[in-house]
Amino acid sequence: MQAIQIKRTTYPRRVVVEVTDKHQEKEFLQVHINRNRHNPNWIRPLDKDINSIFDPAQNKYFRHGEAIRWLLYDEGGEAIGRIAAFVNKRYRNKGDGMPVGGIGFFDCTDQQDAANQLFDTAAQWLQQKGMEAMDGPINFGERDRWWGLLVSGFQAPLYTMNYNPPYYQRLFEAYGFRNFYNQICWSLPVASQSVQLQEKFYQAHKKFAADPDFRAVHVKKSQLRKFSEDFCTVYNKAWSKHEGNKEMSPAQAYKLFSSMKAIMDEKLVWFAYHRETPVAMWLNIPDINGIVKHLGGKFNLLAKLKFLLMKQAGFCTKFVGLAYGIVPEFQGTGVDYFMIVEAEKVIKTSTKYKSVELQWQGDFNPKMLNISRHLGAEQSRQLVTYRYLFDQTKPFQRHPII
Repeated sequence: MQAIQIKRTTYPRRVVVEVTDKHQEKEFLQVHINRNRHNPNWIRPLDKDINSIFDPAQNKYFRHGEAIRWLLYDEGGEAIGRIAAFVNKRYRNKGDGMPVGGIGFFDCTDQQDAANQLFDTAAQWLQQKGMEAMDGPINFGERDRWWGLLVSGFQAPLYTMNYNPPYYQRLFEAYGFRNFYNQICWSLPVASQSVQLQEKFYQAHKKFAADPDFRAVHVKKSQLRKFSEDFCTVYNKAWSKHEGNKEMSPAQAYKLFSSMKAIMDEKLVWFAYHRETPVAMWLNIPDINGIVKHLGGKFNLLAKLKFLLMKQAGFCTKFVGLAYGIVPEFQGTGVDYFMIVEAEKVIKTSTKYKSVELQWQGDFNPKMLNISRHLGAEQSRQLVTYRYLFDQTKPFQRHPII
């Protein structure tokens, strides 16, 4: 293996220190606050959501991986940067069989040599662990959280979405990171009765609505186990073979639905059935960042009470599309359009949501991108997952199309 090429600067008087105690954990959080606090669109994440990533008692990914954090201090002892690195044996984005590590939770002052020092620190640790490349910024966990570098669409972020100053893109690319794939988000207004889906949605709805073998319904929390099993059925048929995804067990699906129960809105989770067999699903949840922005990063007893009161008062005006699937035998039939029109009728007439944002979709998945376009959605933001090869003589390959 070729040794990593260290960057050009020797970093006088700055020092990188591993996060090992509670005080440094607080500084790790504070670096992100310092870099973004003057941006009125930024929303401070909940401290617990960040800390839990690095807690083996809370993060199951420690069962087959490890994580480390560092802080970068300037000559005056101020923390001006941070970064984390991850090794995950089950990470799916392996290129040509080479082991790939990850970096994330990067923040840094606008100085390239400071950023280089953080990147070098993470790269050296990952190479010592046998990695041949690093992807970032990514999460030591699921892809729906803290994944990708924001490069366009700097409006208020969704809950657990990465947010960063625009200059970070320059810091990554000047170091040598290359675009592994783009993550596209889409937005669609839902409150206005004048906003309509494309005509083909209503034509499909008319066909399926006239057939008694088909029906579309939203979830009921009183039947959470039943609907979680239906979600499991559609997911496994539609997605388990993509990107190396594994099948989801009914127990895992029920755990997922149970974890969302506190914020779940029944009218945002929909299923289509053919003769009582689930054939399509659309999973959405309220974007709770409309409330989180008022909590100052805390979620103590007082914050929880405030959260419940604001939720009941309708502070969540946007919802987020998390999962969408159609079983193979019904793909291309329009049954999902039927389901969406049924959802549209309910959401428009009996909720206060003003818009929906479809969570990031990789540019390696043109089918999903086309679904969003057909909905009439507009691109709202773009994030990038970068890759850096430690052996720069190897050819770089973007994420393959699926």
